[in-house]
Amino acid sequence: MKTILITGGAGFIGSHVVRRFVKKYPNYKIVNLDTLTYAGNLANLRDIEKEPNYEFVKADITDGELMKTIFNKYCFDGVIHLAAESHVDRSISSPMEFIFTNIVGTVNLLNAAREIWKEFTDKRFYHISTDEVYGSLGATGFFYEDTAYDPRSPYSASKASSDHLVRAYHHTYGLPIVISNCSNNYGPFQFPEKLIPLAIHNIKNNKPVPVYGKGENIRDWLFVEDHANAIDLIYHEGRIAETYNIGGHNEWKNIDLIHLLIEIMDKKLNRSAGASLSLITYVKDRAGHDLRYAIDSGKIQEALGWKPSLQFAEGLEKTVEWYLANEEWMNNVTSGDYQKYYDDQYVKR
Repeated sequence: MKTILITGGAGFIGSHVVRRFVKKYPNYKIVNLDTLTYAGNLANLRDIEKEPNYEFVKADITDGELMKTIFNKYCFDGVIHLAAESHVDRSISSPMEFIFTNIVGTVNLLNAAREIWKEFTDKRFYHISTDEVYGSLGATGFFYEDTAYDPRSPYSASKASSDHLVRAYHHTYGLPIVISNCSNNYGPFQFPEKLIPLAIHNIKNNKPVPVYGKGENIRDWLFVEDHANAIDLIYHEGRIAETYNIGGHNEWKNIDLIHLLIEIMDKKLNRSAGASLSLITYVKDRAGHDLRYAIDSGKIQEALGWKPSLQFAEGLEKTVEWYLANEEWMNNVTSGDYQKYYDDQYVKR
């Protein structure tokens, strides 16, 4: 039985990865390590929490000695590292949290792996990153695996730093690593500070739907379960020291996405077509807001046979249906930190 550590496994993407590995690989022991910040929620994993091959450990990756103790205890065969502070707005207001978690926390895991593993045969350290490390694109072009890094926010700079450190530990110490950089994810269990769940929540409750600037910023969107599938493939079949870009070839202007979401929501809520358009509220643009991200995922498609399974309209409708059907989950996560965040970011402007 292999023992796999998944960090950040109570978060949005992490919970989908944990669920997939627990269910698909009963011969693996999956250890979910999460410090349970505002975005970490064990309710995301209620359906698998009693599975015999699953264990949760509450711990903070910024504690280097504790990471070594945990590595010693479980003798991990592999690491899938998702734990991160991930919201750009929060990184602008509180950059040090991102420095500690995303940089120091990653180095602590690398040090624990290097020290405890000693022999690297049949080991793998898989670091999950973001397309934001590449900076901003103009009207054309794509991010490729060899695109030069050009991070523009404290969040993306912290992730770029962690990517460089992971590669450095391979080149310096021989640690067997693999990295992936993914475009914007959406789907069930996403904390409602991000655009899509925020808009769903606010449309449902007839609250303003904030849109930065003129809504012209463009993002490439990927359904979270497609990302989890890609992570599975890369962990098992990706080549050591390689980087794989994961994207949906699915670019949308923010304002066009909101219009599509309102169309779906009004239909689901039995409102007249376009009834919620008046909720759109343009707010002051984010500082250093990158114009466009677009991923070329040709490498993972050709090398590992991966491709997105859902068209965006289908995935977005599936996402809306999940949030409407899981009102208790949404009410629980929006009752505390979210409301303060929402008020600070939008209402008080």
